[in-house]
Amino acid sequence: MEAVIAILALLFVLFLAVGAYATVKVVGAAKRGVDRTITQARRTVEDHTLRAKSFAQPGPAGEIAQLRLELRTSMRATQEALQAGAGKDESLKESLALFARLSEHGRELDGELKRLESEPDRATLAERLPSLRERTGRITSSADSLRWAARDRARRFADDDLDTLHAQIDVEAGALRHWTTADDPASSRTSSSRPEHPATGRATAGQNRSQTPAPDPAESPVRPAITPPGPRPDYPWQKKPRPESTT
Repeated sequence: MEAVIAILALLFVLFLAVGAYATVKVVGAAKRGVDRTITQARRTVEDHTLRAKSFAQPGPAGEIAQLRLELRTSMRATQEALQAGAGKDESLKESLALFARLSEHGRELDGELKRLESEPDRATLAERLPSLRERTGRITSSADSLRWAARDRARRFADDDLDTLHAQIDVEAGALRHWTTADDPASSRTSSSRPEHPATGRATAGQNRSQTPAPDPAESPVRPAITPPGPRPDYPWQKKPRPESTT
């Protein structure tokens, strides 16, 4: 009796542990989903704010906002492209490592540009704009190069797979149309030719047919004029006939 109670208590503890673990996993997944949604919403709002500043604020302040927007858009698009292709192509994992190093420079530049948005000294800001523009161009150019290389690689793999599939379908289509070889004029001429007798020059096949005695009609078994066909197979795309009304 004590052993049964101990087993029941152990099962109860195991059920509690499994329930607590499942609860923690569900809560963690929900929290990550909420955090992801909040991050995406914050990012969208910030992008719209930068776009509005680039149009509304003339001069260096508007150009700073435009540089931030270009940097963030390029880096985000490259990250999504590499992460989407890394699951199918192992070679992109090295590209992801290079992009991680590039992202450090991108975050550093984005932080600097963000601080300069509230810089009151417009003259100093105008002096630093050429170097900021050059750094932004180098980072976005590298990101764009990785992104387009990954897309070109994926498209090349898709084209190669399509070419292979096309060749296989051509072979299969030829195998399905096997009767077309009998309609080939070359094969018809080959099959219709008969060896001729060396002395007379006539076809031996016709000579053999003339020497073969005709069968006696009385001895031949009686056969129907047309052999009734066997039952036809039913296909799923055929419509079944509706039963006739008895009324």
